[in-house]
Amino acid sequence: MTQVKSGDTVRVHYKGTLTDGQTFDSSEGKDPLEFTVGSGQIIPGLETAVEGMAVGDKKTVEVPVDQAYGQPDPNAQQAVPRGDIPEDIPLDLGTQLQVQTPQGQVMPVTVVEVTDEQVVLDANHPLAGKDLTFAIEVVEIT
Repeated sequence: MTQVKSGDTVRVHYKGTLTDGQTFDSSEGKDPLEFTVGSGQIIPGLETAVEGMAVGDKKTVEVPVDQAYGQPDPNAQQAVPRGDIPEDIPLDLGTQLQVQTPQGQVMPVTVVEVTDEQVVLDANHPLAGKDLTFAIEVVEIT
């Protein structure tokens, strides 16, 4: 039976949960996730977990923060003068926004603090700093 190795393109069904059991992502009802093992397209801990699996194999893996989205970077937060943000933009805590960098790249950010003077935006991945659990099933190896 063929086992997943670096360089293979695989398709997997998965369910990702936080340590409290809350699901943050799943392929349920969708096409399987497709990626090339060893290419860095997905988080390292999940990529490593599929190596050695065969089509039909299922397992649950714990992915520590350093093999997932890493620790939050305090430098990824920026305070913006409140007056620089258009009135029609919602500024509730936790709101996800998209900003454009000076280089023209679009970047997702989260509103983490709002005062009368400023709004603090966080560009860290929402799962940074979290240990993750994945239930995975390999459905195809090409």
